[in-house]
Amino acid sequence: GEGDKRKRFISATAANYFGLDPAAGPAALAAGLHSRPELTNFLDDGNEFLLVVQHSGTQLTASNKIEATDSKNNVLVFFKLRPDVITEDNLHSNILVSSMLDSPINTLYQAVRQVFAPVLLKDERWSKTFDPKLQKLLSELEAGLSTVLRRSDPNYTGTKFNEDDVRAILTPTDEFQLWIECAHHGSKWCSKERASHFRDLFEDIAKDYYNLDSLSLFEVVDLVETTKDTVDAVWRQTEHDPYPQPRMHNLLDVIGGSLGRYVQRKLAALDLWKDVFHSVKENLKAGILICEQWVSACEYLTGQLWQHYTPHPWKNEKYFPESLAKLGKRLDEVLSVRTLQEKLSFFLSAGEQNALHLAQVLEPFAGLNPVHYNPYTEPLWKAAVSQYERIIAPAEQKIASKLKKFISEIQDSPQQLLQTFQKYKDLIKHPNISKELLFERETLLARLQDYVKDYETDFVTRCHGVPGDVSGPLSGKNLSEVVNNIVWVRQLELKVTDSVPVYLLSDLSGFQTFHRSADSFLEQLKVYEQEQFDDWSRNIQSELSNPKSGLCIQANSPVMELDHVSGTLNILYSDRLVTLLREVRQLSALGFAIPAKIQRVANTAQKFCKQAVILKQVAHFYNSIDQQMIESQKPMMLQSALAFEQIIKHSKSGSGGEAQITWDNPRELEAYIQKLQAAAERLSTENRKLRKWHTNFVEKVISLMNIDLLRQQQRWKDGLQELRTGFASLESQAGL
Repeated sequence: GEGDKRKRFISATAANYFGLDPAAGPAALAAGLHSRPELTNFLDDGNEFLLVVQHSGTQLTASNKIEATDSKNNVLVFFKLRPDVITEDNLHSNILVSSMLDSPINTLYQAVRQVFAPVLLKDERWSKTFDPKLQKLLSELEAGLSTVLRRSDPNYTGTKFNEDDVRAILTPTDEFQLWIECAHHGSKWCSKERASHFRDLFEDIAKDYYNLDSLSLFEVVDLVETTKDTVDAVWRQTEHDPYPQPRMHNLLDVIGGSLGRYVQRKLAALDLWKDVFHSVKENLKAGILICEQWVSACEYLTGQLWQHYTPHPWKNEKYFPESLAKLGKRLDEVLSVRTLQEKLSFFLSAGEQNALHLAQVLEPFAGLNPVHYNPYTEPLWKAAVSQYERIIAPAEQKIASKLKKFISEIQDSPQQLLQTFQKYKDLIKHPNISKELLFERETLLARLQDYVKDYETDFVTRCHGVPGDVSGPLSGKNLSEVVNNIVWVRQLELKVTDSVPVYLLSDLSGFQTFHRSADSFLEQLKVYEQEQFDDWSRNIQSELSNPKSGLCIQANSPVMELDHVSGTLNILYSDRLVTLLREVRQLSALGFAIPAKIQRVANTAQKFCKQAVILKQVAHFYNSIDQQMIESQKPMMLQSALAFEQIIKHSKSGSGGEAQITWDNPRELEAYIQKLQAAAERLSTENRKLRKWHTNFVEKVISLMNIDLLRQQQRWKDGLQELRTGFASLESQAGL
């Protein structure tokens, strides 16, 4: 009855689990359960191992076996360790309690994965005594159950399963594994080809997520970038049916969860309050970056890029990884506390630090693990922060007065002023210091307003001039006009953006007006940029329709021509094309979308660019070899020169072909270039050798002229002999 402690334990546990209101009186609740024979069997019969409690309506029902039901109701299972009667003494040592959600397979899988595998495989105390064969079996069981979950549990396959079902996907690895399995076995809902396509797209990042813990924080910063590109490729592929939105939504979510837990594990290994500042700062910054970059990747993809992607648009509102964003914000707060403490110790003498009890400022955080962000830890964290702010206030006053003095000495130079504010922004953005520096911040604002005005005047006077002129845009090296002007304006934009330090001035009354005028100037610069680009693309497109412009390279046009009047060799690939290629490359890098028509020409030109450059070198050699030869030696090089000329004059394709070599025949062109280069090389080497002999002979003749014939007859004879030997060897080489 009422006094049976054993029944009270069972009914109270069940009532708690099902969230029933104990205020309704445990008696009323338990009455239903207490009178059930199944409960009595479980407690009083040593052979009855199982009691299954379910909740239906206002009643708790009991049974001694687990039914395979389709009901969505949770089940609470009490079971015995030993076949004993339950007494008040063994109540807590002989009854195990387990809940079963979803399906028995899923429950077993989650229990193995979350509870038993970690403790038996990773906890040293247990893993030592746990036979390696059993460890392997346990790992296989875990992997096998996850596969079964995805393949054969009625909840996950058959008629009920559709691609939007993501209940078994709790980590990125689960998702990647799903596609590997489908690619291998195929399934009712997905062809092997499509699954293989997704598997291959994910392949780049799959191994990194599988081995996430072995990567450093800095490597994971890069991984976030790669992950963004990968999910983008998966979403926007058009070879197969699109990737379902619920799956992608879940994948973005589990990636965020996985990254957040990773950052927490890595940072938990540090003592964020006591370890050296430099290492804490670097690690926290990387952690913050991982959180922020994934948050902004999700916002950008689902809020902008995919919303406008017609073949497969993202529907409904964007996905925002809230808990990851909050973790990032928490880490930022930790960094801000540590940075302030660091700057204080840098600014204040040891005496001042002691007087202000700086050593104690972090005490409010003792015992708090700052990386464990969740709604339950937030109030504790907030309380610690406000206590810390009270302790640090006197030190902030001290710092503010030091900064005041420092700033007063440089307030006439806006650049120095801005640099100082930026250098100490971590201090100045703290509310107490910011309040103290009100006058200095207003001075900075006034200086910046003049500064941006000057930029604007300078821009207006230069923007229509010629780059490099006194009254034109500043010019850089090797940039064509359009690229030069855009780069010039981009640098101006950076200077203007830098001089609007929102975080330092946003509370001042004149700031909004200043912000607006800076924004409208930036807008003006953007318009100028766009106009420069539009003019360029208009000009190029009109040149493309003019055959004389040198931009109209046809794949089937001849590679070169020999001018029969002047005898010069011209390569039919204009320098204008080389410039165009450079412009297209630079403008793309600056973020402009090149019109398709121009891009097509650039692609064609790019294909032949390498060969054109080589041919131009050869042509230059051919056209100028004449000046490089010594007049008297020309006949000696006749054969090589003629051979070279023959190759040029007979630039026909095929063995007996009459057609000229054209750009669109890469194999033939390549072979021809090699022939040309070899001939040019022969001629050039021969010319070099002959010139060397020539200088050599000249030197020998000069030395002969300096010999006294009466006294040094032998030397004269020797010198003469050397000359004769030289001529003889040269004749035999040249075959003269």
